[in-house]
Amino acid sequence: MSTNSRLIEAPVEKVWDVLADGWLYPLFVVGASRMRDVEESWPAVDATLHHSVGVWPALIDDSTTVLECVPHERLKLRARGWPAGEAEVTFLLDAQDGATEVTIVEDAVSGPGLLVPKPLRDIQLAWRNVETLRRLAFVAERREG
Repeated sequence: MSTNSRLIEAPVEKVWDVLADGWLYPLFVVGASRMRDVEESWPAVDATLHHSVGVWPALIDDSTTVLECVPHERLKLRARGWPAGEAEVTFLLDAQDGATEVTIVEDAVSGPGLLVPKPLRDIQLAWRNVETLRRLAFVAERREG
């Protein structure tokens, strides 16, 4: 599993508010191009985001579903990204004196992505998730309300 962490200069409640607003995912998740629908119960277990991945005009419609949700602490997702396959992605939040350490743990769980040797897969996921955390920090640290 690829694991990346970043200290975000925002309280855990503000970071959680970004994760809990499914419409914001294309702002920070690398590869997500647009949001098509967010189930009203998001981020409850079994709630789904309906998104597209890729670059126009080569967009693929797919989805991400909540596997586990502990508000302000943990959000575990099953992200579909076919034809590459599916991944489990966990966001862990740890309050740190007014800031939040956010850790992303991710790995492929099905599909062709599993054919990529784990060391190479981890490098690709690490690069992607460093940027995802950077974008999440931009949104959480600058979001009003």
